[in-house]
Formats: sequence, structure tokens, C-alpha cells
Amino acid sequence: MDNDLSNYRKSYEKHELLESNVPENPMELFKTWFHEADALFAGETNAMTISTIGLDGYPKSRVVLLKKYTYEGFIFYTNYESEKGKAIAANPNVCLSFFWQAAERQIIIKGKAEKIAENLSDGYFESRPRGSQLGALVSNQSQVVESKDVLEQQLRKLEKDYEGKEIPRPKNWGGYIIKPVEMEFWQGRPNRLHDRIRYTLQNDYNWLINRLSP
Repeated sequence: MDNDLSNYRKSYEKHELLESNVPENPMELFKTWFHEADALFAGETNAMTISTIGLDGYPKSRVVLLKKYTYEGFIFYTNYESEKGKAIAANPNVCLSFFWQAAERQIIIKGKAEKIAENLSDGYFESRPRGSQLGALVSNQSQVVESKDVLEQQLRKLEKDYEGKEIPRPKNWGGYIIKPVEMEFWQGRPNRLHDRIRYTLQNDYNWLINRLSP
């Protein structure tokens, strides 16, 4: 198999990113870019790639959904005993990335993952659709399963068991917050002279801002 993709090219010309126009806190710029991308994109703007270092020593990336962001960081939910959960437990240093093609923008975030408070995970779990709640109960995420039929049978059993009842949050399911230590904003530009502005955390409040060569 030989598929040559060398002619896949696009000129990026929609925006530019200048040091004179960026805020002191990168979360402010993230908020602006997120809302601008959301206005352009019909899909899930909150889809982000999270990369972890697995127990086998290999990096692994997968797409998850951002559910909340604050000045403190980025929150998503998963099974704590999944492959990514075990990887985070062993090494909390992770990387997030967003790519919004319609805006010709990318954000890369290095940070440390921490479990959020249980009451916050409880509150989000209660807000989920009932089918999603049952799905979290039935799935031993990342584990080998005998067949799809086995999962569907287990789901039907849980539907009967919890008919008319409140569904409890599994203790092995909940949220993480990624607290950033570095955020890089990439804006596509003509002639591959892309704008790259990097924020590096100096202490709890101050960020060092640098331009990187494309």
C-alpha cells in the first residue's frame, strides 16, 4: 500500500495572533477561542485529545469531551479504572489538545491531572441521561469483553434492576481536572509562518508569554 498525501495542502489565512492582543491569563484566550470556534463549527467543539503515558511506557491519545473549564483548569469524566485512569494514577502529567479546523486554530495544553471532589462527580453523574448512567455501570472500560451481546444483556438486567429507582454513581467513575502548566496557542498563517504563542506558568498567578518559531 502506497498512498501519497504530499499534495494535501491548505493555505491558512483567516486570523493572526499577536502578542499585543493576547490577555495575561491564557484561560481568557481559551474562552474567546472556544466561543469563536463554537460559532463556526457544527460538531462538538468541546472534543479534546488527551495523551497519557501508559503503564507499558507508550504514549496514548484518545478523544474525550471537555465538560467544564475554569481559571483552575479543564474537567472531564471517565472510568478511573480505565486504561487512561490507570495511566494517570501512575503518571499525572498529561497533554490536552484542541484542533478547530474551521478557525484554523489549535491549542496544546500540558498539565497535571487530579481527581475532583466526589460531590462534584456525584452532581455531574446525576445530570446525565439515564442511559448514560447505566452505561457507566455496565462498562468495565478498556477491559476485554466476551461479546457485544454480553454487554447488552448486562444492560437489560440493570434496566430492570433499577426500574423506578435512582442510579448511584459508580465509585470507579468520576471527574479529573487538568491544571495547566503550559498552554500553546497556534494560529494558522500563510506560507506556513504560523503564529505560536506559548504561556508558561511561573507561579500560581503569573504566566510568561513567548512567541515560538513556526
